[in-house]
Amino acid sequence: MKLNEISDNPGATKNRMRVGRGIGSGKGKTAGRGVKGQKARTGVSIKGFEGGQMPLHRRLPKRGFNNLYAQDLNEVNLGRIQEAVEAGKLDKAATVTVETLVAAGIIARPRDGVKLLGVGELTAKLSFEVTRASKSAIEAVEKAGGSVTVAFATGVSHRGGAKAEATA
Repeated sequence: MKLNEISDNPGATKNRMRVGRGIGSGKGKTAGRGVKGQKARTGVSIKGFEGGQMPLHRRLPKRGFNNLYAQDLNEVNLGRIQEAVEAGKLDKAATVTVETLVAAGIIARPRDGVKLLGVGELTAKLSFEVTRASKSAIEAVEKAGGSVTVAFATGVSHRGGAKAEATA
């Protein structure tokens, strides 16, 4: 094989479209840009421009704020946990954490942690290690003979801000 015999696979490369080369080419006149004027030129951005009038996005007032320290938590009800235990997806002996909930398919991804909510009935004796828990959830777990450890997640949130560090 010689260097001049090397070629790409058939169909791997495409010839570029030659625009502005006559009406018969299908890409003549406006060369696929469709309009004359500013929109037909390169390097011009006119998004939101209203002909010199104050644009709508600047006329409207700003509302609210974005909390840098907000946590995006998965909310899990006790009834859902009980269903998973009965289906054999969760081990009664192991501590229920974010990782075990993801492995069991109860939550899709870890996010910033898990908040345990008290909706539903829990009969299995389980120990939980979660980011947050409601009072009703803690009472229901302790009534069933289990325990809840609330450990606030630390580090940096996926939103870009630092998470609040606290002890329960």
